[in-house]
Amino acid sequence: MSNSKTIPNTNFPIEKIREDFPILSRKVNGKALIYFDSASTAHKPQVVIDAIDAFYKYQNSNIHRGVHTLSQQITIEYEKARSIVQEHLNAKHAREIIFTKGTTDSINLVASSFGRKFIFEGDEIIISCMEHHSNILPWQQLCKERGAVLKVIPISDEGELVMDEYKKLLSDKTRIVAVTHISNVLGTINPVKEIIDLAHEKNIPVLIDGAQSVPHSSVDVQELDCDFYCFSAHKIYGPTGVGVLYGKESLLKIMPPYQTGGGTIETVTFEKTVFADLPLKFEAGTPHISGGLGLGAALNYLNEIGLKEISLYEDELLKYATEALNKVQGVKIIGTALHKVAVISFVIERLHPFDIGTILDQLGIAVRTGHHCTQPLMQRFGVAGMVRVSFSFYNTKDEINIFIKGLEKTISMLK
Repeated sequence: MSNSKTIPNTNFPIEKIREDFPILSRKVNGKALIYFDSASTAHKPQVVIDAIDAFYKYQNSNIHRGVHTLSQQITIEYEKARSIVQEHLNAKHAREIIFTKGTTDSINLVASSFGRKFIFEGDEIIISCMEHHSNILPWQQLCKERGAVLKVIPISDEGELVMDEYKKLLSDKTRIVAVTHISNVLGTINPVKEIIDLAHEKNIPVLIDGAQSVPHSSVDVQELDCDFYCFSAHKIYGPTGVGVLYGKESLLKIMPPYQTGGGTIETVTFEKTVFADLPLKFEAGTPHISGGLGLGAALNYLNEIGLKEISLYEDELLKYATEALNKVQGVKIIGTALHKVAVISFVIERLHPFDIGTILDQLGIAVRTGHHCTQPLMQRFGVAGMVRVSFSFYNTKDEINIFIKGLEKTISMLK
Protein backbone atom coordinates (compact mmCIF):
# COMPACT_ATOMS: atom_id res chain seq x y z
CA MET A 1 0.00 0.00 0.00
CA SER A 2 2.45 2.62 -1.12
CA ASN A 3 3.74 4.32 -4.22
CA SER A 4 7.17 2.80 -3.71
CA LYS A 5 8.53 0.06 -5.94
CA THR A 6 6.39 -3.07 -5.94
CA ILE A 7 6.88 -6.51 -7.44
CA PRO A 8 4.52 -7.01 -10.42
CA ASN A 9 1.71 -9.42 -9.59
CA THR A 10 1.63 -11.16 -12.96
CA ASN A 11 -0.45 -14.08 -11.65
CA PHE A 12 -3.35 -11.98 -10.40
CA PRO A 13 -6.52 -13.46 -11.98
CA ILE A 14 -7.91 -10.15 -13.20
CA GLU A 15 -9.98 -11.55 -16.07
CA LYS A 16 -11.77 -14.04 -13.82
CA ILE A 17 -12.31 -11.37 -11.15
CA ARG A 18 -13.87 -8.96 -13.63
CA GLU A 19 -16.35 -11.67 -14.61
CA ASP A 20 -17.51 -11.74 -10.98
CA PHE A 21 -18.84 -8.16 -11.24
CA PRO A 22 -21.89 -7.98 -13.56
CA ILE A 23 -21.92 -4.18 -13.77
CA LEU A 24 -18.51 -4.13 -15.48
CA SER A 25 -20.11 -5.58 -18.61
CA ARG A 26 -22.38 -2.57 -19.21
CA LYS A 27 -21.81 0.44 -21.43
CA VAL A 28 -22.09 4.11 -20.51
CA ASN A 29 -22.73 6.63 -23.29
CA GLY A 30 -21.96 3.89 -25.79
CA LYS A 31 -18.57 3.15 -24.26
CA ALA A 32 -17.41 0.27 -22.09
CA LEU A 33 -17.70 1.38 -18.46
CA ILE A 34 -14.42 2.35 -16.80
CA TYR A 35 -15.18 2.82 -13.12
CA PHE A 36 -12.61 4.81 -11.16
CA ASP A 37 -14.82 5.78 -8.22
CA SER A 38 -14.51 2.83 -5.86
CA ALA A 39 -13.50 5.06 -2.95
CA SER A 40 -17.04 6.42 -3.11
CA THR A 41 -18.72 3.04 -3.44
CA ALA A 42 -17.41 -0.25 -4.76
CA HIS A 43 -19.22 -2.60 -7.10
CA LYS A 44 -20.74 -5.85 -5.91
CA PRO A 45 -19.62 -9.33 -6.96
CA GLN A 46 -22.25 -11.85 -7.96
CA VAL A 47 -21.86 -13.79 -4.70
CA VAL A 48 -23.01 -10.74 -2.73
CA ILE A 49 -25.96 -10.19 -5.06
CA ASP A 50 -26.85 -13.87 -4.72
CA ALA A 51 -26.73 -13.72 -0.91
CA ILE A 52 -29.16 -10.80 -0.84
CA ASP A 53 -31.40 -12.40 -3.46
CA ALA A 54 -31.53 -15.70 -1.57
CA PHE A 55 -32.58 -13.99 1.65
CA TYR A 56 -35.61 -12.33 0.11
CA LYS A 57 -36.53 -15.38 -1.96
CA TYR A 58 -36.13 -18.16 0.58
CA GLN A 59 -35.14 -16.89 4.05
CA ASN A 60 -37.09 -13.70 4.73
CA SER A 61 -37.96 -13.41 8.40
CA ASN A 62 -37.12 -11.25 11.37
CA ILE A 63 -34.25 -12.15 13.69
CA HIS A 64 -33.84 -12.67 17.45
CA ARG A 65 -37.61 -12.69 17.98
CA GLY A 66 -39.26 -15.80 16.60
CA VAL A 67 -39.47 -19.47 17.58
CA HIS A 68 -40.50 -20.55 14.09
CA THR A 69 -38.03 -22.14 11.69
CA LEU A 70 -37.45 -19.20 9.36
CA SER A 71 -36.66 -16.84 12.23
CA GLN A 72 -34.40 -19.33 13.95
CA GLN A 73 -32.48 -20.11 10.77
CA ILE A 74 -31.93 -16.52 9.67
CA THR A 75 -30.90 -15.50 13.19
CA ILE A 76 -28.14 -18.11 13.00
CA GLU A 77 -27.05 -16.87 9.55
CA TYR A 78 -27.06 -13.24 10.65
CA GLU A 79 -24.94 -13.99 13.70
CA LYS A 80 -22.58 -15.97 11.46
CA ALA A 81 -22.09 -12.76 9.49
CA ARG A 82 -21.20 -10.98 12.73
CA SER A 83 -18.63 -13.69 13.46
CA ILE A 84 -17.17 -13.26 9.96
CA VAL A 85 -16.65 -9.56 10.71
CA GLN A 86 -15.13 -10.41 14.09
CA GLU A 87 -12.63 -12.74 12.48
CA HIS A 88 -11.89 -10.26 9.70
CA LEU A 89 -10.97 -7.55 12.21
CA ASN A 90 -9.54 -10.01 14.75
CA ALA A 91 -11.81 -8.65 17.46
CA LYS A 92 -11.69 -10.52 20.73
CA HIS A 93 -15.44 -11.17 20.92
CA ALA A 94 -18.36 -11.16 18.46
CA ARG A 95 -20.26 -9.00 20.96
CA GLU A 96 -17.76 -6.21 20.24
CA ILE A 97 -19.14 -6.00 16.68
CA ILE A 98 -22.09 -3.64 16.35
CA PHE A 99 -23.99 -3.56 13.06
CA THR A 100 -24.87 0.00 12.00
CA LYS A 101 -26.03 1.81 8.86
CA GLY A 102 -22.43 2.61 7.90
CA THR A 103 -19.32 4.52 8.94
CA THR A 104 -21.26 7.75 9.42
CA ASP A 105 -23.77 6.05 11.69
CA SER A 106 -20.98 4.34 13.63
CA ILE A 107 -19.19 7.63 14.32
CA ASN A 108 -22.45 9.30 15.32
CA LEU A 109 -23.13 6.42 17.70
CA VAL A 110 -19.81 6.92 19.47
CA ALA A 111 -20.05 10.71 19.48
CA SER A 112 -23.54 10.56 20.97
CA SER A 113 -23.12 7.70 23.42
CA PHE A 114 -19.50 8.19 24.47
CA GLY A 115 -20.06 11.94 24.39
CA ARG A 116 -23.01 11.84 26.78
CA LYS A 117 -20.98 9.76 29.20
CA PHE A 118 -17.55 11.39 29.05
CA ILE A 119 -17.51 14.81 27.30
CA PHE A 120 -18.12 17.99 29.32
CA GLU A 121 -17.42 21.72 29.17
CA GLY A 122 -13.77 22.53 28.57
CA ASP A 123 -12.88 19.02 27.39
CA GLU A 124 -11.02 18.57 24.11
CA ILE A 125 -11.50 16.29 21.09
CA ILE A 126 -8.76 15.76 18.50
CA ILE A 127 -9.38 15.07 14.81
CA SER A 128 -7.22 15.76 11.74
CA CYS A 129 -7.31 18.17 8.81
CA MET A 130 -7.91 15.36 6.32
CA GLU A 131 -11.11 14.00 7.88
CA HIS A 132 -14.26 13.26 5.92
CA HIS A 133 -17.20 15.41 7.02
CA SER A 134 -18.58 12.28 8.69
CA ASN A 135 -15.69 12.41 11.15
CA ILE A 136 -15.91 16.19 11.64
CA LEU A 137 -19.57 17.09 12.04
CA PRO A 138 -20.52 14.67 14.87
CA TRP A 139 -17.60 15.90 17.00
CA GLN A 140 -18.19 19.53 16.05
CA GLN A 141 -21.83 19.21 17.06
CA LEU A 142 -20.88 17.46 20.30
CA CYS A 143 -18.45 20.28 21.14
CA LYS A 144 -21.18 22.84 20.49
CA GLU A 145 -23.64 21.02 22.74
CA ARG A 146 -21.20 20.32 25.56
CA GLY A 147 -18.96 23.35 25.44
CA ALA A 148 -15.98 21.22 24.46
CA VAL A 149 -13.15 22.26 22.14
CA LEU A 150 -12.25 20.69 18.79
CA LYS A 151 -8.51 20.42 18.06
CA VAL A 152 -7.16 19.66 14.57
CA ILE A 153 -3.94 17.87 13.61
CA PRO A 154 -2.38 19.78 10.68
CA ILE A 155 -1.01 18.11 7.55
CA SER A 156 2.07 18.74 5.43
CA ASP A 157 2.13 19.81 1.78
CA GLU A 158 2.64 16.14 0.90
CA GLY A 159 -0.58 15.23 2.69
CA GLU A 160 0.89 13.61 5.79
CA LEU A 161 -0.08 14.27 9.39
CA VAL A 162 2.37 16.49 11.27
CA MET A 163 2.97 14.11 14.15
CA ASP A 164 4.99 16.58 16.23
CA GLU A 165 1.96 18.86 16.28
CA TYR A 166 -0.29 15.94 17.22
CA LYS A 167 1.88 15.23 20.24
CA LYS A 168 1.53 18.85 21.33
CA LEU A 169 -2.26 18.67 21.07
CA LEU A 170 -2.55 15.73 23.46
CA SER A 171 -3.28 16.98 26.95
CA ASP A 172 -5.03 16.17 30.20
CA LYS A 173 -8.14 17.76 28.68
CA THR A 174 -8.23 15.41 25.68
CA ARG A 175 -11.13 12.96 25.98
CA ILE A 176 -10.97 11.19 22.61
CA VAL A 177 -8.96 11.16 19.37
CA ALA A 178 -10.84 10.39 16.13
CA VAL A 179 -8.83 10.06 12.91
CA THR A 180 -9.09 8.40 9.55
CA HIS A 181 -6.92 5.38 8.80
CA ILE A 182 -6.65 6.37 5.13
CA SER A 183 -7.66 9.66 3.51
CA ASN A 184 -10.46 9.32 0.99
CA VAL A 185 -8.93 12.18 -1.04
CA LEU A 186 -5.17 11.91 -0.64
CA GLY A 187 -4.87 8.14 -0.25
CA THR A 188 -2.50 8.79 2.67
CA ILE A 189 -2.07 5.87 5.07
CA ASN A 190 -1.86 7.43 8.50
CA PRO A 191 0.39 6.00 11.25
CA VAL A 192 -2.59 4.98 13.34
CA LYS A 193 -0.67 2.60 15.57
CA GLU A 194 1.60 5.46 16.65
CA ILE A 195 -1.41 7.75 17.04
CA ILE A 196 -3.10 5.20 19.29
CA ASP A 197 -0.01 4.46 21.36
CA LEU A 198 0.65 8.15 22.03
CA ALA A 199 -2.96 8.71 23.08
CA HIS A 200 -2.96 5.66 25.32
CA GLU A 201 0.06 6.99 27.19
CA LYS A 202 -2.42 9.56 28.54
CA ASN A 203 -5.30 7.05 28.81
CA ILE A 204 -7.12 8.69 25.89
CA PRO A 205 -9.34 6.41 23.76
CA VAL A 206 -9.04 6.47 19.97
CA LEU A 207 -11.61 5.98 17.22
CA ILE A 208 -10.34 5.01 13.76
CA ASP A 209 -12.42 5.69 10.65
CA GLY A 210 -11.60 2.64 8.55
CA ALA A 211 -13.93 3.31 5.62
CA GLN A 212 -11.03 3.57 3.16
CA SER A 213 -8.65 1.08 4.79
CA VAL A 214 -10.67 -2.12 5.16
CA PRO A 215 -11.13 -2.54 1.36
CA HIS A 216 -7.37 -2.43 0.73
CA SER A 217 -5.67 -4.34 3.54
CA SER A 218 -6.12 -6.53 6.58
CA VAL A 219 -6.93 -4.78 9.86
CA ASP A 220 -6.19 -6.25 13.28
CA VAL A 221 -7.95 -4.22 15.96
CA GLN A 222 -6.22 -6.08 18.76
CA GLU A 223 -2.80 -5.37 17.31
CA LEU A 224 -3.70 -1.73 16.75
CA ASP A 225 -5.25 -1.61 20.24
CA CYS A 226 -7.78 0.95 19.00
CA ASP A 227 -10.82 1.57 21.15
CA PHE A 228 -13.25 1.98 18.25
CA TYR A 229 -12.98 1.08 14.56
CA CYS A 230 -15.66 1.55 11.94
CA PHE A 231 -16.31 0.94 8.25
CA SER A 232 -19.08 0.70 5.64
CA ALA A 233 -20.07 -2.44 3.78
CA HIS A 234 -20.63 -0.67 0.45
CA LYS A 235 -16.97 0.35 0.19
CA ILE A 236 -15.85 -3.24 0.70
CA TYR A 237 -18.02 -4.72 -2.08
CA GLY A 238 -21.05 -5.26 0.14
CA PRO A 239 -24.51 -3.61 0.19
CA THR A 240 -25.31 -0.01 0.98
CA GLY A 241 -26.98 0.89 4.25
CA VAL A 242 -25.01 -1.40 6.53
CA GLY A 243 -21.74 -0.95 8.40
CA VAL A 244 -19.76 -1.93 11.43
CA LEU A 245 -18.64 -0.40 14.67
CA TYR A 246 -16.02 -2.33 16.61
CA GLY A 247 -15.65 -1.21 20.19
CA LYS A 248 -13.75 -2.56 23.14
CA GLU A 249 -16.18 -4.39 25.37
CA SER A 250 -15.07 -2.46 28.45
CA LEU A 251 -16.15 0.83 26.83
CA LEU A 252 -19.29 -0.40 25.10
CA LYS A 253 -20.59 -1.83 28.38
CA ILE A 254 -20.57 1.52 30.15
CA MET A 255 -21.79 3.63 27.22
CA PRO A 256 -25.55 4.38 27.18
CA PRO A 257 -27.67 3.17 24.23
CA TYR A 258 -27.51 5.39 21.15
CA GLN A 259 -31.07 4.62 20.11
CA THR A 260 -33.74 2.71 22.01
CA GLY A 261 -36.60 0.46 21.02
CA GLY A 262 -37.28 -3.09 19.95
CA GLY A 263 -34.32 -5.42 20.21
CA THR A 264 -32.36 -3.32 22.71
CA ILE A 265 -34.08 -4.46 25.87
CA GLU A 266 -34.13 -7.26 28.37
CA THR A 267 -37.23 -6.14 30.29
CA VAL A 268 -39.55 -3.14 30.07
CA THR A 269 -42.07 -1.76 32.56
CA PHE A 270 -43.57 1.73 32.70
CA GLU A 271 -41.32 2.36 35.67
CA LYS A 272 -38.02 0.96 34.44
CA THR A 273 -36.22 -0.59 31.47
CA VAL A 274 -33.28 -2.99 31.67
CA PHE A 275 -31.28 -2.96 28.44
CA ALA A 276 -29.93 -6.04 26.71
CA ASP A 277 -26.31 -7.12 26.78
CA LEU A 278 -23.92 -6.36 23.92
CA PRO A 279 -24.25 -6.13 21.00
CA LEU A 280 -28.05 -5.82 21.04
CA LYS A 281 -27.98 -2.78 23.34
CA PHE A 282 -26.84 -0.73 20.32
CA GLU A 283 -29.00 -2.36 17.63
CA ALA A 284 -32.46 -0.87 17.95
CA GLY A 285 -35.23 -2.03 15.61
CA THR A 286 -35.21 -4.55 12.80
CA PRO A 287 -31.72 -4.41 11.29
CA HIS A 288 -30.64 -4.48 7.66
CA ILE A 289 -30.66 -8.29 7.68
CA SER A 290 -29.90 -8.81 4.00
CA GLY A 291 -27.16 -6.21 4.32
CA GLY A 292 -25.47 -8.13 7.10
CA LEU A 293 -25.61 -11.32 5.04
CA GLY A 294 -24.25 -9.46 2.02
CA LEU A 295 -21.38 -8.05 4.06
CA GLY A 296 -20.49 -11.53 5.26
CA ALA A 297 -20.50 -12.78 1.66
CA ALA A 298 -18.31 -9.85 0.56
CA LEU A 299 -15.70 -10.51 3.25
CA ASN A 300 -15.61 -14.22 2.41
CA TYR A 301 -15.13 -13.32 -1.26
CA LEU A 302 -12.21 -11.00 -0.48
CA ASN A 303 -10.56 -13.54 1.77
CA GLU A 304 -10.76 -16.18 -0.97
CA ILE A 305 -8.81 -13.88 -3.30
CA GLY A 306 -6.45 -12.78 -0.53
CA LEU A 307 -6.05 -9.27 0.85
CA LYS A 308 -2.29 -9.40 0.40
CA GLU A 309 -2.66 -10.22 -3.29
CA ILE A 310 -5.28 -7.48 -3.67
CA SER A 311 -2.99 -4.94 -2.02
CA LEU A 312 -0.04 -5.82 -4.25
CA TYR A 313 -2.13 -5.58 -7.40
CA GLU A 314 -3.67 -2.25 -6.40
CA ASP A 315 -0.19 -0.92 -5.63
CA GLU A 316 0.77 -1.73 -9.21
CA LEU A 317 -2.22 0.24 -10.49
CA LEU A 318 -1.37 3.17 -8.23
CA LYS A 319 2.26 3.31 -9.36
CA TYR A 320 1.33 2.93 -13.03
CA ALA A 321 -1.37 5.62 -12.92
CA THR A 322 0.79 8.04 -10.92
CA GLU A 323 3.62 7.81 -13.44
CA ALA A 324 1.19 8.25 -16.33
CA LEU A 325 -0.57 11.26 -14.78
CA ASN A 326 2.72 12.97 -14.00
CA LYS A 327 3.42 12.98 -17.76
CA VAL A 328 0.17 14.76 -18.61
CA GLN A 329 0.83 18.46 -19.09
CA GLY A 330 -0.87 20.67 -16.52
CA VAL A 331 -1.79 17.94 -14.05
CA LYS A 332 -0.87 18.55 -10.42
CA ILE A 333 -1.35 15.61 -8.07
CA ILE A 334 -2.47 16.59 -4.56
CA GLY A 335 -1.25 14.14 -1.95
CA THR A 336 2.18 12.62 -2.45
CA ALA A 337 2.61 10.81 0.84
CA LEU A 338 5.20 8.07 1.01
CA HIS A 339 2.58 5.54 2.05
CA LYS A 340 -0.61 5.55 -0.03
CA VAL A 341 -3.39 3.37 -1.35
CA ALA A 342 -4.81 3.41 -4.86
CA VAL A 343 -6.36 6.88 -4.73
CA ILE A 344 -5.10 9.86 -6.74
CA SER A 345 -6.56 13.37 -6.60
CA PHE A 346 -5.41 16.11 -8.94
CA VAL A 347 -6.15 19.56 -10.29
CA ILE A 348 -5.46 21.17 -13.65
CA GLU A 349 -4.87 24.91 -13.69
CA ARG A 350 -7.76 26.97 -15.11
CA LEU A 351 -9.93 23.88 -15.60
CA HIS A 352 -12.90 23.15 -13.35
CA PRO A 353 -13.06 19.58 -11.97
CA PHE A 354 -16.76 19.36 -12.87
CA ASP A 355 -16.05 20.07 -16.54
CA ILE A 356 -13.30 17.44 -16.59
CA GLY A 357 -15.56 14.84 -14.99
CA THR A 358 -18.44 15.61 -17.34
CA ILE A 359 -16.38 15.10 -20.50
CA LEU A 360 -14.76 11.94 -19.13
CA ASP A 361 -18.24 10.59 -18.41
CA GLN A 362 -19.12 11.03 -22.07
CA LEU A 363 -16.21 8.68 -22.76
CA GLY A 364 -17.61 6.09 -20.33
CA ILE A 365 -15.07 6.95 -17.60
CA ALA A 366 -16.45 7.47 -14.08
CA VAL A 367 -14.34 9.67 -11.81
CA ARG A 368 -15.25 11.72 -8.75
CA THR A 369 -15.13 15.52 -8.81
CA GLY A 370 -15.74 18.17 -6.18
CA HIS A 371 -14.77 18.60 -2.55
CA HIS A 372 -15.25 14.90 -1.69
CA CYS A 373 -16.95 15.76 1.63
CA THR A 374 -13.66 17.24 2.85
CA GLN A 375 -14.09 20.99 2.52
CA PRO A 376 -11.50 21.86 5.22
CA LEU A 377 -8.97 19.78 3.30
CA MET A 378 -9.78 21.68 0.11
CA GLN A 379 -9.20 24.93 2.00
CA ARG A 380 -5.86 23.60 3.24
CA PHE A 381 -4.68 23.15 -0.36
CA GLY A 382 -6.31 26.33 -1.62
CA VAL A 383 -8.67 24.71 -4.14
CA ALA A 384 -12.44 24.52 -4.52
CA GLY A 385 -12.35 20.90 -5.65
CA MET A 386 -10.31 18.12 -7.19
CA VAL A 387 -10.67 15.27 -9.64
CA ARG A 388 -10.24 11.90 -7.96
CA VAL A 389 -9.52 8.52 -9.49
CA SER A 390 -9.73 5.57 -7.13
CA PHE A 391 -8.88 2.04 -8.16
CA SER A 392 -10.01 -1.41 -7.14
CA PHE A 393 -8.64 -4.86 -7.85
CA TYR A 394 -11.20 -5.16 -10.68
CA ASN A 395 -9.50 -2.32 -12.61
CA THR A 396 -6.75 -2.77 -15.19
CA LYS A 397 -3.78 -0.93 -16.67
CA ASP A 398 -5.58 -0.92 -20.02
CA GLU A 399 -8.36 1.10 -18.39
CA ILE A 400 -5.78 3.52 -17.04
CA ASN A 401 -4.35 3.93 -20.56
CA ILE A 402 -7.82 4.76 -21.92
CA PHE A 403 -8.37 7.20 -19.06
CA ILE A 404 -5.07 9.00 -19.76
CA LYS A 405 -5.96 9.39 -23.43
CA GLY A 406 -9.41 10.59 -22.45
CA LEU A 407 -7.95 13.11 -20.01
CA GLU A 408 -5.58 14.46 -22.65
CA LYS A 409 -8.52 14.81 -25.04
CA THR A 410 -10.52 16.55 -22.33
CA ILE A 411 -7.72 19.04 -21.65
CA SER A 412 -7.36 19.87 -25.35
CA MET A 413 -11.13 20.47 -25.60
CA LEU A 414 -11.33 22.73 -22.53
CA LYS A 415 -8.20 24.82 -23.03
